Order: sequence, then C-alpha cells, then structure tokens
Amino acid sequence: MWERTLQDLIRGLRANKNDEAKFIAQAMDEIRKEIKNKDMELKAGAVMKLTYLNMLGYDMNWASFHIIEVMSSSKIHLKTVGYLAAGQSFDDDTDVLMLTTNLIKKDLSSSPAEVAITLNGLSSVVTPDLARDLIPEVFAMLNHSRPHIRKRAVLTLYRVCERYPEALSQGIIRLREKLDDSDPAVVSTTVNVICELARRNPQDYLPLAPHLFHLLTTSSNNWMLIKLIKLFGALSPHEPRLVKKLQPPITELISTTSAISLLYECVHTCIIGNMLQGPSGLSLAQTCVSKLAAFLQDADQNLRYIALLALVKIVPTHANLVAEHQDVILASVDDDDISIRMRALDLVTALVNKHNLQSIVQQLLSHLVQPQTSVPSAVQSLSQHVVPSIPSKAPSLPSQSSAYRLVLSQHVISMCSNSMYDNVTDFEWYLSVLVDLTYVSNVDIGPRIRDQLVDIMGRVRAVRAYAVKLMVKLLSDETLLVHAGEPGSCSEVLWAAAWICGEYCGELLAPEELLPYLLHSEIHNLDPDTIVVYLQAATKVFGYWFTEAAQQWTDDLLDKVKGAVDSMMERLEDFVSSPHIEVQERAANILQLFTFIKHDLTTYRPKSEPAFSDGYSASLSVFDAPEIDSGPAFPKSLYLIHPLFSTYELNPVASAAQASVPIPEGLDLDAWLVPSMQVPVNDENEGGEMVAEKKVRKKGKKGKEKGSSDRTKSKETKRRTEGEEVLVPLEDTETPEEITERERQKAERLERMREDPYYITDDQPPKPPVDDVDSIPIIRLDELPPPTPKVEPRLFALKSSSARSSSPRFVVEKEGEMPEGAIPTPPLSQSAPITRQQTPSLFERISTPPPILPSFQQYDVPGNDARASTPEPIKVTRVKRKGTGTGKKKHTTGTG
Repeated sequence: MWERTLQDLIRGLRANKNDEAKFIAQAMDEIRKEIKNKDMELKAGAVMKLTYLNMLGYDMNWASFHIIEVMSSSKIHLKTVGYLAAGQSFDDDTDVLMLTTNLIKKDLSSSPAEVAITLNGLSSVVTPDLARDLIPEVFAMLNHSRPHIRKRAVLTLYRVCERYPEALSQGIIRLREKLDDSDPAVVSTTVNVICELARRNPQDYLPLAPHLFHLLTTSSNNWMLIKLIKLFGALSPHEPRLVKKLQPPITELISTTSAISLLYECVHTCIIGNMLQGPSGLSLAQTCVSKLAAFLQDADQNLRYIALLALVKIVPTHANLVAEHQDVILASVDDDDISIRMRALDLVTALVNKHNLQSIVQQLLSHLVQPQTSVPSAVQSLSQHVVPSIPSKAPSLPSQSSAYRLVLSQHVISMCSNSMYDNVTDFEWYLSVLVDLTYVSNVDIGPRIRDQLVDIMGRVRAVRAYAVKLMVKLLSDETLLVHAGEPGSCSEVLWAAAWICGEYCGELLAPEELLPYLLHSEIHNLDPDTIVVYLQAATKVFGYWFTEAAQQWTDDLLDKVKGAVDSMMERLEDFVSSPHIEVQERAANILQLFTFIKHDLTTYRPKSEPAFSDGYSASLSVFDAPEIDSGPAFPKSLYLIHPLFSTYELNPVASAAQASVPIPEGLDLDAWLVPSMQVPVNDENEGGEMVAEKKVRKKGKKGKEKGSSDRTKSKETKRRTEGEEVLVPLEDTETPEEITERERQKAERLERMREDPYYITDDQPPKPPVDDVDSIPIIRLDELPPPTPKVEPRLFALKSSSARSSSPRFVVEKEGEMPEGAIPTPPLSQSAPITRQQTPSLFERISTPPPILPSFQQYDVPGNDARASTPEPIKVTRVKRKGTGTGKKKHTTGTG
C-alpha cells in the first residue's frame, strides 16, 4: 500500500489551493489511520505530517500519546521526530507529559547523540514537575566529557531554573564552575545564561564578579564581551566599587575596538552603570561623546540612530560635552529618515538651555514653513531678538507629514515651557513664536498654544501689554475666522486672544476699535466655547470703554455711546437664539445688562439742557433723581459693567492650593452625610393614606360621622367675589375623639410598617407638628454681620508700552496663589526677593476721581402695612360630608 510522505502532503497543498480545506480533511483522515499503525516508521511519518499541519494552525493534541510512542523509539532519526513534535505541541496542560519522566532519564544516560536530542527536547517541554524531577540528571550532564553536551546542559539549566526557581541556588554554584571550563563555547554559553538570569535579581550574581572581570580582561571574543559588558551594567548599580574597577578596561575597549556593536554596548553600560559620574568619569564621558559624534557623521543610518539614542542619555549629566557637537546634531534634523529626525528632536529638546534656545527654535520653525510660502509678520519679531549661533542654511525640507509636524510643534513648545519657562529670557519673543506656530504648523496644536498664552498672561505681568497688541492682530485677521473649521487651522488660539483682550483690556489703546472684531458676523464659524469667550470679552471691553468715557465725559459723547449700545444689542440678538445653551444664556444675560444701560441713557439729562431735546427717551427709569444737580455729570450706568469683571485680580493658582485649603471648624470630612441608609417616612403622605383608611370605616360609626359632618357643615361659609367661589379656612376641624382615633391609627400603621421586612423605615425622632408655630426659629435681621465693603475695581497695567524700560525684566510667578488661611510649604530653593509694584486701581489712576454716585431712591413702606415678624399659619380643614345613598364620606380640603 502506497502512503503519502511529507513531501507529498506539501505538493498536495500547493496543488489544491482552491479547495484546501477538503484536501486537509482527507489528509487528516489518512494521518489518523497511519498513526495507529504498529509500524514505527509509518507512525513517525504520520507524526511528521501532523507537526507540519500544526504549524498551519491545526490541532494535534489528540495525538499526544502517539508522539510519546515515537519518542521512545530506539532509532535516532525517529526519536528526533518524536522530540520535535513534543516541543511543537506539548504544554503544561498536556496530560500524558508525566509519562515522559522516566523516558527522559533513560535517554539522558544513553549515547551522546541521544543525550543531545533529549536535552534539546527537554528545554522545550520542561514543566515545573519535570524540572523538579530531572534536576540531578541535568546537573550530571554539566560534567559530560563532550563539550557540546555540556553546552546544551547549560542552556537546559536556564530553562529548568526558569520553571523551577528553587533550583537556582544550586544552579549558580554549578554555573560558576562552568566559567572555568576548558572549552570557550561552554564558557560563552555560561556567560550568556548568567546574563539572562541576572535580569531578574542582579544582586544574586555579585559573587561571580571576580570571574566575570577576569574574562572581561582576557577574552577576545566580541560576542562574549558584549554579554559581559551588559552583565556588568546590571551589576554596577548594586556594587559601587565596580564602577572604579571597570572604568580602565571599558575605556580601553572603547578606544581600541573596531566592532560597532561592542562599542555601543560599552557606551550604553557606562551610562546605565553610573560610570560617567565624578571626576574620574569625565575623561570616559569625553571619549564616549567623541565616538558617538563620529557616528553622527557616518553614512550608515543605523549608526546615526544609535548615536542619537546614546547622546540623549548622556545629556542629563554632561550637557556641555554634547553641546560641543550642536551643529552636527542640528544637521540630523534635516535628515530624510523620519526615525533619525525624531531622535534628533528628542536630543535637541534635552540639549536646550537659556543661551541656545532662540537659535534652536528658529531653525526648527524653518522646517514648518511650507515652500513658496511667505512667513507671517510675527516671524519678523524673531529676527529682531534672535542672533543665530550657527550659519543659517536653506533646509532640505524632508517629507512634511502631519505626524512629524505635530511632533515638531510639540517639541518647540516643550523646549520653551520646560521647568516653568526657565529657559525663556524674552517672553515677547516666545509670544511671537506661539503666533508663528499658529500660522505655519498646519496641525492641531491650537489647544496647547491657547493654554500657553493664558498661562503666560497669568504668570508674567511685564509681557501683558505686548501680548494684548499681538492678540489684537490675531483677532483682526479674518483668515483665521474663515478657515476656523478646517483641520490644522488652530482656531483655538482665538479663544486665548479674545480672553486676553477682555481680561487685560486696560492695555488697549483704543478699546472701541476692537469691538467690531469681537462681534464680527464670521464668529459663527467658531466652536461654541470660543463664541462664549468672544461675547464675554466684548462685554469687558465695553465696560472698560464706558469707564474711560465717564472719566472724560462730554455731552458730545452721548450719541456715540448710544450708537455703540444699539450696535451691541443688535449683534447680541443673533446669539440669543443660538442652538448652544451656553452661548444662548451668556448672550441673554449680556443683552439684559445693555437693555438696562440703554434705558438709563434715554433718561440721562445733560447739565446744559433742561429737558431732552430728542425723541430717544421713552419713559422714566429708576435712575431718575428728584434733583438733576445732585447726580454726576455722566450717565451712572457707565460704571455698571466694568466693576463686575475687574473687582478682583486673576492670579495663577499654586499646584498645592487645593490640598492646602483649610478645613472649616466643625466640619468632619470622615462623617457620613446621610447617617443611615434608611429612607425616612414621608409624613406628607399620611393625610392621603388616612383619607383612604377613613373611607373604609365600617358603617357602625356612621352616626358619629354624621354628627361630625353636620357640625362642620354648620361652620362652613362661602363667599363669592366677582363670580369666583373662595373657600374660607376654618378654625376648628377635628374633635378630640377624632384626633385620638387618628393618632391611634397612625401608631398602628407605623408599627405594621416597622414589622414589614419589605418596607424601609426611619428611626429618627418625629417632626414637630405643623401647627406648632412656636417651634419655628426666629432670626433677627439686626443681628446679622455688616455687608463686606465693596472692593474698588482694578486695572492691571499701563496702556502705553513706552512706560516700560527698553530691556524689561520678566518675572515668572511660579509659586501661584494659595487659599486664604493656608500654610504653604516652604520651597526648596528661594530666589532673591523681587519688589513688585501694586497695580493701581481705577480711581487711583485718575487724577480727578469721579463724583460719588447718588444712592437710588428708597421705597416708602406705610407703617400700617408692615408685616408681622411671624405670619399666621393657614389651617387646612378636612370637612366630612354625608354621601347620598352610600356610607362613604367625602373629604373637602379648604385652602387659603
């Protein structure tokens, strides 16, 4: 009978690609028949074909016992097939694996060829139980006369110790012996195994350091030297004395070896092993940096890549040495390989300091400029402050993918904002950089630019005047509004621009000129959050402009102010019907404020005129005063908006402010807000339940209820006012017998609910009755504390930038504001105290303060209409009436 071989199976698979499943099903049927045959050759062939199909994803666990039969064959080529199939399919859940223990022990005592095959198979199928049972045999193989058997035994010992860690203590001793083996292959294998085992617990292998150091200084095998260097890199952090011992041989290897892999491993070990620290490590660091700098100029991209990786790790300890090769590093940013450019960006970010920040940022920004694209005007400010430290050249403009542009923009911001702007010496330049990124990045970096602008405004006071001018230019650029919805438009920057102009509107030279841009019709293209900030900023600017107009008031300004108010209200009408609730609510609130102001402007009487000369007014308002001479020379509503936003100065908040908020006295944060999980009984429903119970009373009480109903009917009175029926509350509704009966029924109901396991009750004391007026607490208004005095509105800085010195000193408020009553933690390092001038308030800045606004007219309340301290309660009476034809009672509730 002719049987298919493995070659025939492979040919059949290639020939039946269109119907492979059917062919494999037929082949599996043949394999099931062949594997049960007593002929070991035929059985081994079936196992071989099944192993091949298992690599294609087909299950062969059903043939585990037949695989063990092939493993027990006395023929070496069949035993090889069995161990190969076992390593391919056996795992910890294989049931028949326990049958292989004695088989493996027998094979390990056979010929060297069978021992080699067995060790190879054991390393693949070893389990914790097998490892425990076969440790003596594996240790015995370490002393085999054949070097290749000892080498395989060392590798198998690694798998045994990995699956059975209890053997590791004895295994380390045997591995130490193998370090002195006469065969170099055994020694190299032992070093490799120790290097892998030391990844978990390096301190356990410190006793092997003398043997390993001897091999490091005497061996010429580069692959073994690489493993030894890695091993010492893991051991040196746990033994500081190794650092000084290893510096001479590693320095010699770095200087003399021509193997790039060994050279990089030496440099990497010096970095992770803290060998570059201290005076003794300076020369080694110089050697490492010079070798890596040579890699950067190599034509091999792999060498440039690993050099950049290593230099990033050296920068934290020896930045000055890496900075000497700044030109070569920056040239790597122009590389065509994206991976090299990314690693170069990481290195440049770590290399930046106060002296090279501006030159590095300028070169990185040049990569974002598209070809044949004019640089925005903000870039011109860069050239006024930046002096490049390297000769500028036209960049090669590598592939400008969106991912790379996004990473490049993020690195630019990270370099400048690192450690709370420690590297930034000129914040006007940094603001210009942020505006540059808005125009040239073409990626979604807008939220981060927005956060940076807002953060700088809060922390750096001296730059606010320049920032407001820059933000006005952004708001006046219609291209940002038109392309607001496009990807990479960075329209979120407009959020920051509007917020800055509104919050620091005191820096505006002409506030009224900014208002058309804040109320532009194109702002509907922005997202709702930005529109809200636009409306808020417009209100703030209006309020500031009104105060400025009040300080310099002339009657000629009245028409201009009225026109501005009308224009503002007209623009707000478009947002009151916005589908976004936040925009709609903000617009409606602001519109009401301006309606109030408009009403006041209509009633304003100039001092020079006895009455209004135009038809603008419609009616009098609460701003009318009985005497014109007692009012100010300007409309009082001009000071309505600005104090709402400028009363308190907005300061940065410290990072520990929330944790430093003092706990109020008497507040226990660990106490439960709800002392019990039980739901209290709702007493308000008692009346309804009581009515339901009274309706089912027996007819035996009918006479009593009839008398009670007649009494209540005689007391009930009705009156009609303008055709409407009004119920008059009754004074007495229940007899003492009815009150007693109601209380008894209530007690019975509560007792019944208390015993009901499906009804949740509350054990809290009962509430006082509603009729108990004396239990209502009385608060005397004359004992309340006086109201907090109003804080005068403040402005934040001068309007004109000419008041600043030619070289402003930028002070960054890194600490932030702490809550009142908190005890801040003292900083680790305090800088020299800086005297800061308090920001003048609105009235301090004015030479002639405005007149005090007169108080509004008081409402006269007649004495006879004064309310009593406690109103009389309205009593609710249940009136019982006799139903017609039935014994049920109807209840009528009187209302007052």
